[in-house]
Amino acid sequence: MENPQLLLLLLLSSTYSIAFPVDTGSHGGDMQLVEKYLEKFYSPEGEEVPRSKSRSFNSVTEKLKKMQKFFGLEVTGKVDAETLGVMKQPRCGVPDLGGFTLTEGNPKWDKTNLTYRIEKYTQKLGESEVRRAIKKAFKLWSDVSPLTFKEETEGTADIMISFYRGDHQDNSPFDGPGWTLAHAFPPGEFIGGDAHFDDDEPWGDKGPRGTNLFLIAAHEFGHSLGLSHSSDLGALMYPTYTYVEPSSFQLSQDDINGIQAIYGKSQNPQQPTGPITPKACSPRTTFDAVTTLRGEIMFFKDRFLWHKSHRFPDIEFQFISGYWPSLSSGVDAAYESYENDQVLLFKGNKYWALNGQDIVRGYPKRITHLGFPQYIKQIDAAFSVPETGKTYFFIGSKYWRYDEYSQSMEKGYPRYVARDFRGVGPKIDAALRHNGYTYFFQGTKQIQFDLNSKRIVRDDQRSNAWLGC
Repeated sequence: MENPQLLLLLLLSSTYSIAFPVDTGSHGGDMQLVEKYLEKFYSPEGEEVPRSKSRSFNSVTEKLKKMQKFFGLEVTGKVDAETLGVMKQPRCGVPDLGGFTLTEGNPKWDKTNLTYRIEKYTQKLGESEVRRAIKKAFKLWSDVSPLTFKEETEGTADIMISFYRGDHQDNSPFDGPGWTLAHAFPPGEFIGGDAHFDDDEPWGDKGPRGTNLFLIAAHEFGHSLGLSHSSDLGALMYPTYTYVEPSSFQLSQDDINGIQAIYGKSQNPQQPTGPITPKACSPRTTFDAVTTLRGEIMFFKDRFLWHKSHRFPDIEFQFISGYWPSLSSGVDAAYESYENDQVLLFKGNKYWALNGQDIVRGYPKRITHLGFPQYIKQIDAAFSVPETGKTYFFIGSKYWRYDEYSQSMEKGYPRYVARDFRGVGPKIDAALRHNGYTYFFQGTKQIQFDLNSKRIVRDDQRSNAWLGC
């Protein structure tokens, strides 16, 4: 499949990468990075970013604003620490657009029955493991579109798949472990549709350790089918890589909309749907759980969390697995245990103790370990009072109280929420103890409650007011 007639396709090639810690570096080096970044990802083909201080300053400002908007940063047109942090993340090699996007020129396959062949394997995984991951990655796309994929074991297929190191003669050399992970080419002749993976990466197919081949391959095959990058953090086609448990992974609605815009709807009797990434200021935004974490606050929703820090004005939005790779999906309840300097997260009948970003050894444990009866399968909400060492657990119309000092459930519980928290019941989604008050989240509204006087202080604010909405 290698052919010298690559140039046009190489302009559209893409890589997939993970982030690394920000290092602000020198001012001169930072400005060189800004110029290079904007020239490559936010300028029309062949247009350089002006380096003078003349009227071209407005051009640089506008490109910075486009970049900041794409990544959900504060749109200032100025180079700040957060903008530099994003620019310093290893990333894909195609320009950024927004929402699901089609590759420039809208290339697509003129058929729906496609073939693929794994031409060159990696030694990091067995051949059967590689074939299984690749097949599963293609299935994500065939499940939501009219496309089908058949593996070939010899000859030339539509999509040729290979693992390479360094320069592999396609004008896009790999750079060793930890930076660009792979790249793929849009539909077309010769190298069109092919996907290349950096064989210096620690490829794996189980757990968060290493680089998950299934997740990376699924992203790259999106490019092989004609999709570009999405600005939707929850989309598979977002430019950067975050581990998500493969067994529970789904294409987002953004990904589904993208592939169906090219090839049409699925032929399944029931049209597939995918998760929609929550929006902070949507009037429908609700929370699954809320907790403090060493003075900061985390709001959980589906696979995501908002991180409200006292150190930075901006609210960070990311996957839960970006903090705790082993916890890739939803959380039912959460609270901070001040006595142990830990955060406890609850999902189903299990819970995890977290020390910062590390899961404490020996977890998860079943909630029966805390003294709950066997018939309790899920906790709705929880909060802890540091002054008394009492933790409150809410389940349906009742609540339990736990003593953090004696590590035991108190006698006389459960009690009815309506009796002791008048005006709050019956179903609580999340709870938070903050600055001496308790906040209950019920749907899109929140209730500020004074635990000492046992009365509601305020109940006229929306839940997402905490996110600056």
